[in-house]
Amino acid sequence: MFRTIFTNRCMPALPILLIASFAVLPNEATAQETPLSIRVLSYNIHHGEGTDGKVDLERLAAVIRSANPDLVALQEVDNRTQRTGQIDQTARLAELTGMHAEFCKQLDYEGGDYGQAVLSRFPISESTIHWLPGIPDRERRIAAEVTVVVGEQKLKIVTTHLHHNNTAIRMQQASALNEIFMDHKDPVILAGDLNAVPESDVVSTLSTSWISATSNSDSPRLTFPSHKPERQLDYVLIRSTKMLRPVSSQVLAEAVVSDHRALLVELRLSTIE
Repeated sequence: MFRTIFTNRCMPALPILLIASFAVLPNEATAQETPLSIRVLSYNIHHGEGTDGKVDLERLAAVIRSANPDLVALQEVDNRTQRTGQIDQTARLAELTGMHAEFCKQLDYEGGDYGQAVLSRFPISESTIHWLPGIPDRERRIAAEVTVVVGEQKLKIVTTHLHHNNTAIRMQQASALNEIFMDHKDPVILAGDLNAVPESDVVSTLSTSWISATSNSDSPRLTFPSHKPERQLDYVLIRSTKMLRPVSSQVLAEAVVSDHRALLVELRLSTIE
């Protein structure tokens, strides 16, 4: 049922192509090593606005660089909106981190776009926007799927941000995520702000199809609110346990740059069998 939902192509952040034309990205040089370590960062960036009310992409990029990630799933990203100075935030973060990037539009906002993005040390070969269930006159939600090749293995990274104040819709969105990626043969990483705690029905529904790479209800990774985290809303989940295995996870100790803290996960990617 959910796989009939309309999908779109995301928008690559074009300035990163200039970087890729003359630079070998750090992890590409060792892409043939087996098994491979993949560092995934999930970060709700609150359109770059910190808890001090300042929009500062330079300090946000510094937080991302400090984690040395291979893949970054970003939520609440502005693209040329009035509130953030009409800056293409995805392109700017790509420039500041030296990573490839793709912006995925969720809705029109203040003369520009609002949505999610992926940063990647590896070139991005494909991207798709999957529309999740929701009420048409409310903020629609998406799952933005991006494909990279690590070594010789295709890998999907999906960023999502589930509904914040309607549990019934959030449950529908969780079920949709299970079904959308049911038949994927390549390993899939799902990262984002689920707006649900580990013991919730939403996370329980997702756990029927995904494996948490971060924690469970007995050991949550507290990510919100950033100034004094008291609950986990942000997650990294994996689809293929044969090729992807969790190694470690941690929450970055940054309390000002966004209203969420960033969640960093290390995964082990096996070679093609």
